Amino acid sequence: MNKKFLTLGVASLLTASSFAQVKPLVPNKDAIRFSKAINPENGFKHLSVLASDEYEGRETGKKGAWMAADYIRNYFKSIGLKGPVNGEYFQKIDLVNLMLKESHVTLNGQVKDYQKDYLVLPNTISDKGFTFSSDEVVFVGYGLKKDNYDDFAGVDIKGKVIMMFSNGDPTLKQGERMDRNAMMKIRKDRADYLAQNNVKAIITIDPNVDRLSEAYKKYLNDGQVMVKTKSMAEAQKQNDVPRISISSALANEILKSTNTTVADLQKKIIDSKTPASQVLNIPFSASATKTETPVRCENVLGFLEGSDPKLKNEVLVLTGHYDHIGLVNDPNAKDKVNNGADDDGSGTTGVLLMAKAFTDAKKAGKGPKRSILFMTVVGEEKGLWGSDWYSEHPVFPVENTIANLNTDMIGRIGEEYLGKPDSANYIYSIGSNMLSSDLGKLSEQVNATYTKMKLDYKYDDPKDTERIYYRSDHYNFAKLGIPIIFYYDGMLQQDYHKPGDEVSKINFPLLAKRAQLTYYTAWELANQAKRPVVDMDGAGHPKK
Repeated sequence: MNKKFLTLGVASLLTASSFAQVKPLVPNKDAIRFSKAINPENGFKHLSVLASDEYEGRETGKKGAWMAADYIRNYFKSIGLKGPVNGEYFQKIDLVNLMLKESHVTLNGQVKDYQKDYLVLPNTISDKGFTFSSDEVVFVGYGLKKDNYDDFAGVDIKGKVIMMFSNGDPTLKQGERMDRNAMMKIRKDRADYLAQNNVKAIITIDPNVDRLSEAYKKYLNDGQVMVKTKSMAEAQKQNDVPRISISSALANEILKSTNTTVADLQKKIIDSKTPASQVLNIPFSASATKTETPVRCENVLGFLEGSDPKLKNEVLVLTGHYDHIGLVNDPNAKDKVNNGADDDGSGTTGVLLMAKAFTDAKKAGKGPKRSILFMTVVGEEKGLWGSDWYSEHPVFPVENTIANLNTDMIGRIGEEYLGKPDSANYIYSIGSNMLSSDLGKLSEQVNATYTKMKLDYKYDDPKDTERIYYRSDHYNFAKLGIPIIFYYDGMLQQDYHKPGDEVSKINFPLLAKRAQLTYYTAWELANQAKRPVVDMDGAGHPKK
């Protein structure tokens, strides 16, 4: 599961469900019959391969991820799923490696050192590169225009090189935090204002430049890997304006003629709640270019066509991400592989197990009425890349996609359940009521009928500080208005994104039971008369 927190707020419901309170469905004998393919033994067969040291932590754009993609494709093909991308199983993603080709920064004629005095990130450089020079730098504090505070008042920034702090809001009281939506609005307003004034370049005072780790330097030297999505292309339009991050020491050199420092200015602005914007007369010049190299990267798709001529154009999507975070950067580490057995080898294994159960059913003449797309996505750990790509390049029309069931970490017992009586019989069910009350009810009924697990809705709480609802691939379906359920075990501390997330620690009977819950839910969705209605607003509230 991805570490990053995405935007927006959630709403919802309860803490846990009790199947005793839910009217069950009539058990489907065929569903039960074919569920037997979803068992601990088959789970171990897949996961012991995908999470092996040989697969080197399956980092996106690296050898281990390519090996995993090949394994999944070959398995989909072996059980009879079709390749839905012009007959192929791979949906290729436009992934590139951006590397800094060269860069130069001079202050008052003195050459400065890359990674010591400044940083230029390749993904902020336009395809043409940049070159600029100026005899003055306009300091604009925090670059903030808010209420009665305006860092841009009293200074002319048109066509100028500006310098500002990387983050912060001096108008906030001590301990006060800015609302996420307000922060996003301020950033947009700032970008619009700078664009309107056609600034020549933006210099950011970033304390992170003062303390670059050797691991991060290596990451920069190896290049920045990025997906060229539509949203990324929009962001790239801003790259015509050169952007440079500088250390506090270099900023102090720029400020030297004013007999002040970065720390002094910050204190002055925060204490007085008054901007200290000013023109600094000092020559500054910079240039940079980058190179761009394609990198192999793909989602792996297997398609099972529905059996009902009237319903087979409707598609249910089952997802799990097969990538993880790769090898440990520390050369002295005894265990160098972040195996990602739970995250998300377990969810990927769940998708493979469900694919076998449904293809067995079809071969026996009991295939689902609606079509099912089994999709293991890449790049989740980098920022939900694979599912974002699919959301912008859907293989099947969005309007025909009835729901997404996403399994991301279903193989272990999370911290809250360790030592509890129900530790081996629970799952966090996330988002089932966000867009469709039908899906929420069906989920409860399926569980009451088949698996009788504790469905914990903790992460549907709008006050969830971990913002789990936004941190896995289901979200890129939810943002399109497609009903989703995200199944998750809650492991956030023990071995999370560490080499200790290994196959030996997976509870395979529990993994299989959670995958069966997903499978039974998928069975009902794929065979019921009507698709789940979208009657909620995406935050668990009825549509107006």
